[in-house]
Amino acid sequence: MNSEAPDRTSVPMSAALLLVGQLLYILITQMHAGGDANDHPAIFAAYARSGIWTAVHVGQFAATAILIAGLFALSSTLGAQAGASRWAARFSAGSAAVALALYGVVMAVDGVALKQAVNAWASAPDAEKATRFATAESIRWIEWGARSYQNLALGLALLLLAAAVGRTAWLPRPIAYLMGLSGLFYLAQGWVAGTDGFTRTHDVLIVLAWVLNLAWMIWLAIVARRSQDLVPATPGSDGADRRDA
Repeated sequence: MNSEAPDRTSVPMSAALLLVGQLLYILITQMHAGGDANDHPAIFAAYARSGIWTAVHVGQFAATAILIAGLFALSSTLGAQAGASRWAARFSAGSAAVALALYGVVMAVDGVALKQAVNAWASAPDAEKATRFATAESIRWIEWGARSYQNLALGLALLLLAAAVGRTAWLPRPIAYLMGLSGLFYLAQGWVAGTDGFTRTHDVLIVLAWVLNLAWMIWLAIVARRSQDLVPATPGSDGADRRDA
C-alpha cells in the first residue's frame, strides 16, 4: 500500500470534468450525420448535405478536450502517490495529452478536409466525380489512421490510470476495473478502425466504452464528493477496506 495519498479535494473537479465531457460528447454526436460509415457513396452524400457539420465537430472537439482535461487532472492528482502508481499516473497524463493532440488531427481531417472533399465531389460535373470521390476516400482512410492511433492512446491512458486508481486506498477498486475495461474497448476500437474502418463492430465498441465510462465516472464523482472532507486514509486504517466497497 502506498504511504502517500492524493489530495481528495481536487478529485471531485476531475470527476466533474470527466462526466461533463463524456455527456456532452454523447449528446453532440447524436447530431452527426448518420448512416453506414463504410458505405462511402451514401455516407459522403449525407455528409455533403449536412449544414451543421462544422458546429458538430467543433463541439465534439470541445467535449473531448473537457473529458481529457479531467483525465489529465485525475492523473496529476494520483501522481502524488508513492511507488509504481505514481509513474502509472504520470504516464497516463502523458498518454492523455497525446490522445487530445491526435483527436485534433482527427477533427482537422474529418471536420474540415473530408467535408470540403465531399462537397467538391457532390457538386462536381460527371466527368470529375470519379476523381473527386477518390480524393474523398483517400482523406477518409487518413481519418481511419488518425482515429486508430487516437483510440490507442486514449485506451493506454485509461489502462494506466486504472492501475493508479487500483492502488488508491479510498477509491473502490471496481472503479479501476471498469476504467481498465473501458481502456481495453478503446484499444479494440483503435485496432478495428485501423484495419476495417468504421464498421458495425466499431460502432458497438464505441457504445460499450460510453456505457462503461458513464458507470465509472458517476461512481467516481459520488465517492469523491462523499470523501473529500474526510481525513486521508493511512496505512492500517479502515481506508484500505473501503477499496472493495
